[in-house]
Amino acid sequence: MIDKFNNIFYLIIYLVHFAGVGMYAYQTIADTNGFMKRFGIDKSGAIMVRLAGAFMLAVFIMSIYVGFIRTGGLTSTWTFFNLVFLNNLCIFLCNSYSILVDKTGVNKKTGMEPVFSPLIFLVLSAILCYGLSDKIYV
Repeated sequence: MIDKFNNIFYLIIYLVHFAGVGMYAYQTIADTNGFMKRFGIDKSGAIMVRLAGAFMLAVFIMSIYVGFIRTGGLTSTWTFFNLVFLNNLCIFLCNSYSILVDKTGVNKKTGMEPVFSPLIFLVLSAILCYGLSDKIYV
């Protein structure tokens, strides 16, 4: 199992990254009201919150398949890893713009989590793309 990820470090990074994605997917889909309350989002935003959660759920399910079920393991999965990296980059850039520049929808409950969380995911996915390059780019 550890060999599939080159070493324990990349396995842990993989688990932390995709467990975080799974956590946000759960919060946005199954605990939508709690998520919206935490960020001060009006109930009319529930459908869009769940839409974002559905994208995260798809990534989470794919991470389980790629990392632990797929016969070929991580071999030739560069498209998945690069898409995850680009998603994280786009979310980070859009959220940074929304909170720091545009401020549409920003309220006293918003905080900086929408910037820091995707930044952490971005760094973790970059580490994975680099550290697993010998497997995913085959």
